[in-house]
Amino acid sequence: MKIDILPVVPKPSVLLVPLVGMLLFVMLYILAAINYPGGSWIVLDQEGFNFWNNYLCDLLDRNAINGELNPARFFARGSLGVLCVSLLLLWYFLPGLFSKRGINVYVMWLAGILALGVTMSLTSGTHDITVRIAGIFGVIAFISCFIELYKANYFSLFYFGIVCLLIFLVNYYIYETGTFIKSLPVIQKVTFICFILWFTFLDISFYKFVKLKNEKIRMSR
Repeated sequence: MKIDILPVVPKPSVLLVPLVGMLLFVMLYILAAINYPGGSWIVLDQEGFNFWNNYLCDLLDRNAINGELNPARFFARGSLGVLCVSLLLLWYFLPGLFSKRGINVYVMWLAGILALGVTMSLTSGTHDITVRIAGIFGVIAFISCFIELYKANYFSLFYFGIVCLLIFLVNYYIYETGTFIKSLPVIQKVTFICFILWFTFLDISFYKFVKLKNEKIRMSR
């Protein structure tokens, strides 16, 4: 007997939760940036959070780079938790967007859940290891997802996803090699914005798909 461990298609209302979570993530990170005491690896004694110099991860640490206690960490850690839980919910149900459930869908599902689960440990003091492990699982999840999106004719999501992945790889290359390292804080934020938009469009497409499917079922009765 074949056992299918993938979840059933959720109710449309369930898919509104990730959208709210992503919006809350943005709001909490803005609050974190406002409350950041100061300092960056480029300008150690700068005041407050600087878009051009600070990494998003700077907001997570107990102490700001200038040495002061960092009250922004409560907002930043809360926002990271909200984002990961929201995207975990979306990714958990994502196989329901695709009619065929081959091995690639299982790879996409498992790799995405592992990537988001590992990302939640960014506040544990193992930043570099966490980024590398989550990055590997994330790339596997995205590539397998792009394949399914293309096969399902979600071409806009497919092409936008490829752009996001390429930006992420540039981000990772700079992070590992130090080449153009001063530009990395900005590229990191561009990467985040692109992926948040991609996840938003993915969630909306999934919501419309489920809603239309339910309407067809009701009409056929």
